[in-house]
Amino acid sequence: MSKGTLFDKVWDLHTVGTLPSGLTQLFIGLHLIHEVTSPQAFAMLRERGLKVLFPQRTVATVDHIVPTENQARPFADNLAEEMIQALENNCQENGITFYNIGSGSQGIVHVIAPELGLTQPGMTIACGDSHTSSHGAFGAIAFGIGTSQVRDVLASQTLALSKLKVRKIAVYGTLNPGVYAKDVILHIIRSLGVKGGVGYAYEFAGTTFEQMNMEERMTVCNMAIEGGARCGYVNPDQVTYDYLKGRDFAPIDADWDKAVAWWDSIKSDADAQYDDVVIFDAAEISPTVTWGITPGQGIGVNQSVPQPEELLEEDRFIAEEAYRYMDLYPGQPIKGTKIDVCFIGSCTNGRITDLREAAKIAKGRHVAEGIKAFVVPGSERVKQEAEAEGLDKIFQEAGFEWREPGCSMCLAMNPDKLQGRQISASSSNRNFKGRQGSSSGRTLLMSPAMVATAAIKGEVSDVRELL
Repeated sequence: MSKGTLFDKVWDLHTVGTLPSGLTQLFIGLHLIHEVTSPQAFAMLRERGLKVLFPQRTVATVDHIVPTENQARPFADNLAEEMIQALENNCQENGITFYNIGSGSQGIVHVIAPELGLTQPGMTIACGDSHTSSHGAFGAIAFGIGTSQVRDVLASQTLALSKLKVRKIAVYGTLNPGVYAKDVILHIIRSLGVKGGVGYAYEFAGTTFEQMNMEERMTVCNMAIEGGARCGYVNPDQVTYDYLKGRDFAPIDADWDKAVAWWDSIKSDADAQYDDVVIFDAAEISPTVTWGITPGQGIGVNQSVPQPEELLEEDRFIAEEAYRYMDLYPGQPIKGTKIDVCFIGSCTNGRITDLREAAKIAKGRHVAEGIKAFVVPGSERVKQEAEAEGLDKIFQEAGFEWREPGCSMCLAMNPDKLQGRQISASSSNRNFKGRQGSSSGRTLLMSPAMVATAAIKGEVSDVRELL
């Protein structure tokens, strides 16, 4: 078993006890909720006559069902309106802070908690959303949970969990131009597989991650779950502290100095023991695109869709399914694949640095004819910052639509959906069948800069040709 890692230290500090089942009862320092997985959890509390135990440790926003074109209330979609009303009522009844539309701080839950300074090193964080692993970028242990577990955290501020093993994923070296954090995590998942991380926490280490800004680290940790890991994290360092200092909920004055000293103490020890270690060379990573129906089915932009015999035997069945569904054949170059829709946004890549990189590509160019391209900022603050920098104008002049904040076409629980067999270039995190709102729609995952490149060229293209 691992020893002396950040994961072990944070786990031990938050352990309330061991349950008769052998599971650990783990205290959760921060609970984030949204409109999709919380209504049933609150209903379960009411049925049992239970109260929210620590309302000050729960924070809410609305993101999944929010329209990104017209946010006027009531929403045109009755179900969406019912869901936001349920959240408003549940937060009001239970004294929970709610960042609603128009508050200036609404947005995708995994974007707003870090930008508010709620997410801090050494915390345990839970949210009824798969991509809660994003918060691990700060050196927090963050879990996506199901609705019944949302109920458990509301009622007891704890979760019953099995302790994970820890795999250190070390990447060394400087990324080549046109290669981004998104390419790094797609490369890791492609190499280790979508089930490779089952039973593990991933510790991302090495000079490549040390050189990344906080938003790039969030992109990597966000998709740890897509590699099968329950959580992913990066040890906190000066980059983390510089990002956090001065944010709404960050400690101040003497408390800040105390916090930094404590945060330093929870980093993995130099002689920490890991259950597994995997090493990658940054120079070998190229701009990456998924060609199939899992985030593990990725290739370099200049590579071809793999032949079945190039794959591990256990990966061949899903590859055959992917060839059929995606209308791609083995040996076909991914570059040149025609695109219909280009989406820049999501909890993976909807932050200000993502939009800046995409805007560099869009500037002075124009979206290809017949392409629908749109940009969805991850939060109201990201939108405000982007507009102050003139990024909205760059995108609009290039033929992109500029939208209001929300999850948008990452999962299409809102009006942003693919139609029929449309194929999208997307900066989101999942390319499952039907994920973007059409049961036959097709998704190619890539970095925001690569999505912008596809929008301008009308097909999958190499961003390095436009840099």
